[in-house]
Amino acid sequence: MLDKTLGIVLAGKPGKELAPLTETRAKAAVPFGGQYRIIDFTLSNALHSGLRKLLVLTQYKSHSLNKHLRDGWSIFNPELGEYITAVPPQMRTGEFWYQGTADAILQNLYLIERSTCEYVIILPGDHIYRMDYAPVLEFHRDKQADLTIISATELNSRSGYVLQTDSDQQLTDFQFTEAAATDKTGGKYATGAYIFSREYLIQLVEQYADQNLPWLEDIVPSILNTAKIFAYEFGGAMGRVSQDRYWR
Repeated sequence: MLDKTLGIVLAGKPGKELAPLTETRAKAAVPFGGQYRIIDFTLSNALHSGLRKLLVLTQYKSHSLNKHLRDGWSIFNPELGEYITAVPPQMRTGEFWYQGTADAILQNLYLIERSTCEYVIILPGDHIYRMDYAPVLEFHRDKQADLTIISATELNSRSGYVLQTDSDQQLTDFQFTEAAATDKTGGKYATGAYIFSREYLIQLVEQYADQNLPWLEDIVPSILNTAKIFAYEFGGAMGRVSQDRYWR
């Protein structure tokens, strides 16, 4: 099913918390480990998982990031339908840059509609972790889910989105709490990585297009009782994952 999956990497954040490293570049383009950049973690995960169709949504001071993608990631064969393509804001829906994750998807909805994929995996391009996306895609398919949220039990995150699930891992609650950024009690926290069934994603984004909800996290509570939403726990027994379950 990997050949039927489109990957969208969100790499437009300014990353003010990493200043002064982000004064001249996007957060995803900050050097890490010598010649590498933070985005290389997500792209390496995608490569080793078998994903070969990737859109990288860029925005803030993206020259360094675009150059890195060109020089370091020109490894796919377009003749085989493989690509890593940088997509800047094109203002197809209004005179605005990307306002958040949901808005970024809305502005590029035409690319999803034009694709032949059945699934869309949305990934943050500024996180450091190791993961095989193949098992979570299989989990999403087997559950016949509309949306699967990748969660982590110990996440150093500023998002503060806490998940609650039933015994089948189906989402029962999704709330923001200030304590989530520091609480280490074993709760499930949203990582900002999502898997959607393509048709449901198109329907969802079009449905909420007029409500000015910039982030995907803003939409989830509204669909909790109408959609099949599951949580996949990072660090499980399936697929490649660091033994320390590191995700930052």
